[in-house]
Amino acid sequence: MSPTNPDAMSADEKRAGISLAAIFALRMLGLFLILPVFSIYAKDLPGGNDMAMVGFALGAYGLTQACLQIAYGSASDRFGRKPVIVFGLVLFVIGSFVAAMAGDIYGIIIGRVLQGAGAISAAVTALAADLTREQHRTKVMAMIGSSIGLVFALSMVGAPLLYATIGMPGIFALTGILALIAIFVVLKVVPAAPAIPRQPGWPSFVEVLTHPQLLRMNFGVFALHLMQTAMWVLVPSALVSTGALPVAEHWKIYLPAVLLSFVFMVPAIIAAEKHGKMKLVFNAAIALLVAVQLGFGFFGQGAYALAFWMTLFFIAFNVLEATQPSLISRIAPPHAKGAALGVYNTTQSLGLFLGGVLGGALAKFAGAEAVWLACAAVAVVWMLLGVTMTMPPPRAKPASAKPL
Repeated sequence: MSPTNPDAMSADEKRAGISLAAIFALRMLGLFLILPVFSIYAKDLPGGNDMAMVGFALGAYGLTQACLQIAYGSASDRFGRKPVIVFGLVLFVIGSFVAAMAGDIYGIIIGRVLQGAGAISAAVTALAADLTREQHRTKVMAMIGSSIGLVFALSMVGAPLLYATIGMPGIFALTGILALIAIFVVLKVVPAAPAIPRQPGWPSFVEVLTHPQLLRMNFGVFALHLMQTAMWVLVPSALVSTGALPVAEHWKIYLPAVLLSFVFMVPAIIAAEKHGKMKLVFNAAIALLVAVQLGFGFFGQGAYALAFWMTLFFIAFNVLEATQPSLISRIAPPHAKGAALGVYNTTQSLGLFLGGVLGGALAKFAGAEAVWLACAAVAVVWMLLGVTMTMPPPRAKPASAKPL
């Protein structure tokens, strides 16, 4: 019998998964650290009393991400993944230090625009797909998705402490330093990217934008992140008002919910891959989202209830966050993989932006229940699209070297 299992993850695949997850984590940690404390800091800035400007300062990142994800994905198809990723991280570093040195809200907006201009998510995800075989791609995407969820939870704990220690300018500067470390990881730790098919011109967006299965995926990630952002419009205040939990102690809900969700998410993904049940697990996660939105709306009173529904949300979120990029990379034409992931990440950014805007507007004019019902309706539409989705064919198992 061969001493090695040809179906196991190789050393390079493990290194690719860990290092690319670290790049996402370093970048996202810096961004997430800003969220719990920025509105407090902005009140002392010239122009910071205008909540519309404060909201724009936070949302500007998502807007420029949405505008540039497709361009970065396409550029990575044509010029290579690593050069595009490094270029985007350099812009992110510049934006971080511009925001750190800003003396008013307008300078911070400029910094946030530059941060968002480093729209590398599509290129990083495409590189992850390039460096892994199909049978391990979802595992690598799960590493990336899990790292994002984990650093979000850690940022909820660390942000108030860092703000008290180094202030908001220090947090922005720390964000830039973390991105510099990410550049080092790209250049020195991530395995060399394999040669991929190059086209004489830019990939055909008509092919990507009209692909029925890709359209389903793009709507899915839009819906997922719209629901996520809308949730954060409501949950923090609900923890204070109905859960009697001060803001400084919200991490006691967030961190256990994220960590416990991993316990359920990992077996679900392994079962989906191993037993060919991806469509079942995928649609079950969407159905769980429907239940979660209704649960928040009608049974989300008190800290324990909110913690329960948040845990279920993170289970569904992490399953879908891990499986969708893997499916995109398998469905997309090889020459337009980066473009397809660029469109995917663009719709993700639009979901993040509109979730906050629409969630806030509905909460203001129609009440919190309207937000949850609207999100449940979006999830139902996604579930109907998921039921009619055609999954890519299962991978062919390699021939076993073990004699009978």
